[in-house]
Amino acid sequence: MSLKNVRLEVMQYLEKDVDTLIEKYLIPIEKIWQPTDFLPNSEGDNFFEETREIRELSKELPYDFWVVLVGDMITEEALPTYESWLMDVEGVNQRDRESSWSKWVRHWTAEENRHGDVLNKYLYLSGRVNMREIEKTTQYLIADGFDIGTDRDPYKNFVYTSFQELATYISHNRVAKIAREKGNKQLSKMCRIISGDEMRHHNAYSEFVERIFKVDPSQMMMAFHYMMKQKITMPAHFLRESGDKISTAFEEFSNTAQRIGVYTSRDYVDILQKLIERWELDKVTNLTDEAEKARDYLMKLPNRMLRLADRIKIPENSFEFKWVEPARV
Repeated sequence: MSLKNVRLEVMQYLEKDVDTLIEKYLIPIEKIWQPTDFLPNSEGDNFFEETREIRELSKELPYDFWVVLVGDMITEEALPTYESWLMDVEGVNQRDRESSWSKWVRHWTAEENRHGDVLNKYLYLSGRVNMREIEKTTQYLIADGFDIGTDRDPYKNFVYTSFQELATYISHNRVAKIAREKGNKQLSKMCRIISGDEMRHHNAYSEFVERIFKVDPSQMMMAFHYMMKQKITMPAHFLRESGDKISTAFEEFSNTAQRIGVYTSRDYVDILQKLIERWELDKVTNLTDEAEKARDYLMKLPNRMLRLADRIKIPENSFEFKWVEPARV
């Protein structure tokens, strides 16, 4: 049987439990927070006072902080790309509205959609950023699409989302800590609750992988090996500012995030180690010879990558993005 057919069989086997996993990891719409819970009430008498407070508190946050917050928001805003990508994965039938896998994708992206929404509105009210430039970058990112090297393979996609959701948890959680240290409690609370969503989603995708390891261990190991050998490409990898055909925006955004400690090369290694431990790679049995070699590679990879991470030099000076004007911050 071909690998594609095996994957389809596994996805069909797992699908019987997806509705239960939706109940376990996603929150009903009527019970989950909404962006307006963290923003001034536009219908209230105190709207302008609350907006002025946001603008005043925003003055305490440094330039690099705004760059990271903008980059995080743009990443979250590109949800249409992520949904269309996952709907095309083998085993996900988007034409069948009752399909549990397509239901998962729709409900997951619906939860994620709130993140970009609340951050976008907050940035707009803060008065500290150039919203038109940000909107252009967001439109470019969605229009350009992205290639994360997973093809239509559900195994590779679930490795990717397990990794990426934990990375976004770390990023939003660290932004929350910086905001709190600067006295911006509302922004801190907003970013912290976003990070909580990301952790729930990470746990869901990690459980998908755990279940696959139990029924198709060798091919799941090979998919993990493939994704880590080619390196995890972040969703915002193709960020570009207006007027740029080829941009260094993502590299400079990454440098900024690393410089202020929001997301570092060491975090990348830590996530890999956490996934190895979560999926108990050392205990997986019934592997082919090729999969055994893949496991050996993965088990040694964190130490190898840690040595490389310690050598990375981050530029001390901030890159001037069109999103944030230094003179205004």
